[in-house]
Amino acid sequence: MSSNEPTPSFSVKRTDPVCWSGLHGAAEGLAIARAGQTHDAPVVVVADDARRLRVLAEEITFFIGSDSTVPVIQFPGWECLPYDTVSPHPDITSERLKTLALLPRASRGILLLSASTFCQRLPPCEYVSGQSFILESGSVVESVHLKNQLATAGYLSVSQVFYPGEFAVRGGVIDIYPMGSDQPFRLDLFGNQIERIRFFDPESQKSTETTGSIELLPAREYPTDDDAIAVFRSNFRKRFDGDPHRHLVYRALSEKRLPVGLDYFWPLFFDQNATILDYLDERALLILDRRYRDSIDSHWAVINDRYSLVSMDPERSPLAPQLLFLEPSEVDRQISGRRVAYFGTGVEQTGRNVIEHNSQVPDVYAADIRSPEPFAPLLHRIEQSDDRAILVMSSPGRSETVNELLESNGHLVHRLDSWSQFLDAKHTKLGSIVAPLERGAVLGDKAIEVISEPQIFGAGKNLQERKRKPRRDPEKIIQSLVELQLNDPITHEEHGVGRYRGLQVLEIQGTENEFLVVEYLKGDKLFVPVLNLHTVSRYLGGDAETAPLHRLGSDSWRQAKERAKQQTRDVAAELLVTQASRSARKGHSFHVSIEDYANFVSRFPYAETEDQKDVMQEVLQDLESDRPMDRLVCGDVGFGKTEIALRAAFVAVDNSRQVAVLVPTTLLAQQHFHTFRDRFAHLPVVVELLSRFRSRSESQNILQRLHEGSVDIVIGTHRLLQKDVNFRDIGLLIVDEEQRFGVRQKERLKALRETVDILTLTATPIPRTLNVSIGGLREISLITTAPEERIAIQTFIRESNDGLVREACLREIQRGGQVYFLHNEVRTIESTAERLGSLLPEARISVAHGQMPERDLDRVMQGFYHQRYDLLVCSTIIESGIDVPNANTIIINRADRFGLAQLHQLRGRVGRSHHQAYAYLLIPRLDSLNSNALKRLEAIESLVDLGAGFTLASHDLEIRGAGELLGEQQSGSIDEIGFTLYAEYLRRAIEEVSTNQLTFEPQQVMSADHPAEIDLNLPTLFPDHYIPDVHTRLVLYKRIGGIKELEVLYDLQLETIDRFGLLPDQSKALFRIANLKIKATKLGINKITLDTRSGKLLFGPNIAVDPVRIVNLVSQNSGQYAMRGSSELDILAHLPEPEERIEFIDNLLDQIKGQN
Repeated sequence: MSSNEPTPSFSVKRTDPVCWSGLHGAAEGLAIARAGQTHDAPVVVVADDARRLRVLAEEITFFIGSDSTVPVIQFPGWECLPYDTVSPHPDITSERLKTLALLPRASRGILLLSASTFCQRLPPCEYVSGQSFILESGSVVESVHLKNQLATAGYLSVSQVFYPGEFAVRGGVIDIYPMGSDQPFRLDLFGNQIERIRFFDPESQKSTETTGSIELLPAREYPTDDDAIAVFRSNFRKRFDGDPHRHLVYRALSEKRLPVGLDYFWPLFFDQNATILDYLDERALLILDRRYRDSIDSHWAVINDRYSLVSMDPERSPLAPQLLFLEPSEVDRQISGRRVAYFGTGVEQTGRNVIEHNSQVPDVYAADIRSPEPFAPLLHRIEQSDDRAILVMSSPGRSETVNELLESNGHLVHRLDSWSQFLDAKHTKLGSIVAPLERGAVLGDKAIEVISEPQIFGAGKNLQERKRKPRRDPEKIIQSLVELQLNDPITHEEHGVGRYRGLQVLEIQGTENEFLVVEYLKGDKLFVPVLNLHTVSRYLGGDAETAPLHRLGSDSWRQAKERAKQQTRDVAAELLVTQASRSARKGHSFHVSIEDYANFVSRFPYAETEDQKDVMQEVLQDLESDRPMDRLVCGDVGFGKTEIALRAAFVAVDNSRQVAVLVPTTLLAQQHFHTFRDRFAHLPVVVELLSRFRSRSESQNILQRLHEGSVDIVIGTHRLLQKDVNFRDIGLLIVDEEQRFGVRQKERLKALRETVDILTLTATPIPRTLNVSIGGLREISLITTAPEERIAIQTFIRESNDGLVREACLREIQRGGQVYFLHNEVRTIESTAERLGSLLPEARISVAHGQMPERDLDRVMQGFYHQRYDLLVCSTIIESGIDVPNANTIIINRADRFGLAQLHQLRGRVGRSHHQAYAYLLIPRLDSLNSNALKRLEAIESLVDLGAGFTLASHDLEIRGAGELLGEQQSGSIDEIGFTLYAEYLRRAIEEVSTNQLTFEPQQVMSADHPAEIDLNLPTLFPDHYIPDVHTRLVLYKRIGGIKELEVLYDLQLETIDRFGLLPDQSKALFRIANLKIKATKLGINKITLDTRSGKLLFGPNIAVDPVRIVNLVSQNSGQYAMRGSSELDILAHLPEPEERIEFIDNLLDQIKGQN
């Protein structure tokens, strides 16, 4: 151990806790790592929350390195609310059981868990060890006995194994997916002997390599065999008075069904329970985080709130909190007899119990990409200090960038593999390593400094989020989402619509470059340099097969653009009427109370995604502004839009303003009413529902109180838009799925837009909505990142088949779930339900459709929500219905009759929990479908990524054409020139109508925003050997061509290095030229050409340079430069090497800008 490292210390007396003081940044993780390596028993770290857990886990893993004697283990929480009706995901249960099986045998190691998980009671140790067993190749086993053994351990018998905790028996082959295993196993039996054991892929179901043995852990954290259920029923009757059959869980178990929510009754399966400490050696060292006690108190409050809420439902009477969780005083008692260290300042303890560590607060060396010397702070630290430093970057690309920078400034950087390697290389002053590390550390008296990536590049790059898709720019979304495929129609802004024929490398004047090939009518071809891909976009308008192709050199394209230009002006003028009246009025500026808002946010029970955080920040800025808000929030179903609405509503109510929430259906209004009421239950906020579920007298009472101001939040359908609804002081209108309202309601909304702040939520934005948003009349925010626990819905197109329907339903029902069977023909829905009843006699079936009386419909939907039915035969009434987290299979009958957006919305009814969800799209016969119906189904089946709302909008536009979606008036122009170019025309038209500058010409519409063209007679491409896939190259070229800021280009260069390795020379040149294009464009330069001897520079009409500077440049370098007219600068220079030409132009641009 280095003398510069913090030395872990713990008390000799077990009852004497120690305060670790003086630990800053990653020094905390280092101290824990060293404790794990020196302590003679496991070390348990109780982190404040999930984020602290992640940060500490990264640090500990970094400092432990490859030391296999000290495993670093995370024990996950259930990721469910206390007393939730949703069970933990099998993957979580698998990880927990794996850890519980390992801990009693662990002599060393570091276990990390959150404070809330630490409080959870666990099954007794004997249960996990007693229900575990090993199967070995060559051993004898009876198939029937093994099936019984697996069933006793809680494994579910299925026809095909997909998930942990499942098994399938097919003659002499047994498939098992053990809990705690990363993959399933296949046992081949010969008689009663296990002949071999193989891994297999659950997706393809194909076997892979063999193994000698497998360990099988129990499938659940409690037993579910007949004896265990008998114990459960006996204990239940002792705990609860009255008829036990009134209780959903008791009733289901008595019928030998495992209901969701059973997990919060698990103690009834045992006579005693345990805690995480019972699984550990008595000598284990507990390390408690800085605010662990506050976290435990807070969690205990949430538990009791949830207990009170659930206790109101007699069918879900819960167990007392003390039976499931450790209350704070019990936590104190558990800890008091253990060896304990905790992070602190030292103030809390007397001097003899405080261990001071020698570390300092890490400095920040923030890079400024806009500065001529962006890394000056880091260079200054390296150059001015003799202390050792190690740079920890999260990716190879980022690491190489920093390393090359330091080496170009004369510093020797040693590329290392681990922290221990750096410590051993005592003469290495500067090291570099690739690893995720959020915080840095200064150890000793600055003798060693760990410098993390966020210290240089900022914390905006969440290291844990790197695997997620980046947030998508709404202005580019239509162009980039449906990527170009060979033979697709494509629009070139100057030459019209042709077909994409791939990429082709051509040698011109001795220089190889890559070109995109567009073929027009009569076979004419256009070769577009990859650096000019900003001039092309994928054609979106109608059927790709009948796209209106143009002929090179004809006048028809110019005429089509003229017509589109006039059309967009008309549309822009219409749309700006509303904007003008809003802009003329000063809106209300809401004050956001930081403390109150933070308290409200803290009650959100799930981890926020980065997108949610960003979108909420945008909404808060809108609310604080005195400009009326009109923001569209687009996020796929279940991505957290409602939470955005809840927080916005809180800000309005906190400012004593009223909130209206407008939804398209009565069922959705009912759900939002419950959601808002629950979230505001701890506050003196009155939430009311105005819909057909209310009687006339109830509605009149609500209207009166709304007018008086005694109702703070009202939720309702189009009833809210009627003239008798009057608010005392409405401040915010939240609109859910605006496109589902009719013309009359939209007119009323248009009037409201002039007077109140509006927040619109949508899951599938129609192109009209996108058009207006992209045009700048409405702000748009995207939530494209799924919650961490969400799993993409598996979608299948299948010909209607009773066997398939039965299998899909039974799979769901047997795992305790529920099924939607959507049959959108009310006339035959009852007979369909009867047929399903015959097919599934074990299922409890009900029917729901829009022609039922409101009260009956509400009763059925509430019954389905509370799991009184297994299968709901329904119409599209569920499209915007209540969320049923336990329903994870939907079967859509005659799916070919639905539109794409509607299919997506219906599919979104499932997949709201941690379980894998399934959607079956049933059709009569595949060969009976027309082409458009087939395209819709294939599109929905292909969209496996979570967050597909925008993709659907462009798919729908492509399949149905513009007329149906945007109206016939606009459809002609869009079909002629394509949606992407039309949207750009509209954007410019809005811009120019709003400034009264109606002067733009079609050919100028896009060119004014386009980057300069640069040709330095050198190869700029991604070679085949570097990126073999043509489509991948095309996407990267397109991305480079669309970049307008140097920081974004820099990030893309890092990403390219990470994905494909260090750049070859041609690709380095590609990024260098792109850098020059950005600089030249900002100076108002249209084109630069330069070969080995001469070149020229063309200025555009909007030059952003002082002409005097150009005149001085020419006069001082008359042998090298000459002006030709007012817009062309001739260049004479002998520059035989490509690098010389790049440097020459770079310096010239700096001179023109005035940096030299």
